[in-house]
Amino acid sequence: MSHPHFDLDVPPPLKDGAVRIVPLGGLGEIGRNMMVLEHRGQLLIIDCGVLFPDDDHPGIDLILPDFRFLEDRLDDVQAIVLTHGHEDHIGGVPFLLRLKPDIPLIGSQLTLALVEAKLKEHKIRPYTLAVKEGDIERLGGFETEFIAVNHSIPDALAVMVRTSGGTLLHTGDFKMDQLPLDGRITDLRAFGRMGEEGVDVFLTDSTNATVPGFTTPEIEIAPAIDKVFRHAKRRIVVACFASHVHRVQQVLDAAAKAGRKVAYVGRSMVKNMGIAADLGYLNVPPGVVVDLKAIDDLPDDDVVLICTGSQGEPMAALARMANRDHRIDIGVDDTVMLLSSAIPGNESSVWRVINGLMRLGATVVHSGSARVHVSGHASAGELLYAYNIVKPKNVVPVHGEWRHLRANADLAIQTGVGHPHVAVVEDGMVVDLEDGRISVAGVVPAGYVYVDGSSVGEADEALLKDRKILRDEGFISVIAVVDSVSGKVVAGPEIFARGFALDDGVFDEIRPKVLTALEDAVAGGVTDTHQLQQVIRRTIGSWVGRRIRRRPMILPTVIEA
Repeated sequence: MSHPHFDLDVPPPLKDGAVRIVPLGGLGEIGRNMMVLEHRGQLLIIDCGVLFPDDDHPGIDLILPDFRFLEDRLDDVQAIVLTHGHEDHIGGVPFLLRLKPDIPLIGSQLTLALVEAKLKEHKIRPYTLAVKEGDIERLGGFETEFIAVNHSIPDALAVMVRTSGGTLLHTGDFKMDQLPLDGRITDLRAFGRMGEEGVDVFLTDSTNATVPGFTTPEIEIAPAIDKVFRHAKRRIVVACFASHVHRVQQVLDAAAKAGRKVAYVGRSMVKNMGIAADLGYLNVPPGVVVDLKAIDDLPDDDVVLICTGSQGEPMAALARMANRDHRIDIGVDDTVMLLSSAIPGNESSVWRVINGLMRLGATVVHSGSARVHVSGHASAGELLYAYNIVKPKNVVPVHGEWRHLRANADLAIQTGVGHPHVAVVEDGMVVDLEDGRISVAGVVPAGYVYVDGSSVGEADEALLKDRKILRDEGFISVIAVVDSVSGKVVAGPEIFARGFALDDGVFDEIRPKVLTALEDAVAGGVTDTHQLQQVIRRTIGSWVGRRIRRRPMILPTVIEA
């Protein structure tokens, strides 16, 4: 959930001519990126992504931004601008368009193709407008200009937003790879041109702000991939994000060079790579890609499988292979490559999968043992270049945990942006741009919205707390029957427990105490079953805490007979 800001009030009405910046996700966390701009009563949304759950969110499928700020103002939304096609930037779009399906979607060709495929599953037919670098579009009171940036997915865009109240440059996710696989570099000339025009607020990617120097070019992982292909004895299984077109391209090229066939594993991988190939973003060597069913007829040393699951997701293909719950049976002399690094919070899940694969006899190659991954985000040296080129008047770091945002702010200050002109804020904290200066104006709701099976927003922190208690502390059920006339206990208490290492016989010690507590309560005039249940809960809870050192979920039931 987002952090409360008790020192901030609800922001006042926006002053005429000012621009309001409302981050609903992505600031203070890695994921669910969503920024809302407000000017003269109109709203423009930049990105609408999801956050993937971790161990603190048992049973949760996805975490969405909080749309409450928008619910009563959906008619004011001019468009949703999508910077690129990663899930943490587009995954929330179907859930927002459920509220108003005709909000226009603006993005590059590949980004829109990926989000349209997602919306098709939700039976939503969106209005879309494809843009490319250099395009300028008027979206209500917002003029947007799109700029090419390099990232770990093709067709990523930064966006310059011009209003009568000031200009804002949002980088999206970017880096300055000078040798990109597709030849499409971050357009620093355009950044410089924007700087000459004047950038009132620079909203820039913070993910790698703590990393010194420059991000390694994508092309430099090719030798490590080729080396794995030369030495692999049997099948090669490659795990990466289903949207990482550049990484898949390198695997396809290595497979073609080694004379191996490639099959995609997993619905999202098949769908996304099909879209990328159809649109020309993925160059598939002739005869290399085959259907998954065809691998059964191929020698093991001719097979490459590209699947999802590089973050240790329990239902993804790689984790299921590690658990022997997949048609692909990993064994001795198979080689598995994880072509990504663990997103903060996923480390234990990733190591669990790696251990499971190695236990089955596979050789596992990952970013800790070979250069098989490079980041898609600008490191500190690149961010310094960006600040010196753009020369912004004000800076709001975006996309990152607090440590990333703080480090990015420090970089801005080092390049000459004054302390009062740098706002380190997180989800829900509203920043206003007025007369060329920024200030924190207040706070709006920006908590986690949970997708739990088919329900959206119904799961809350109380439910997750119950699930964590059940998972970590166990469960005790107590049943007692009382006479409806006399109030005396005529049966029980019966105690049933799950999640304890001790035998149920350990509860023989507490049964007489529960019975005594009930009889004392009845003698004192307590007859309400709910109050009697609370007596049971307090008695059991106190004893379990002392005797077993646990705080289980206790469900007492008192039945009148």
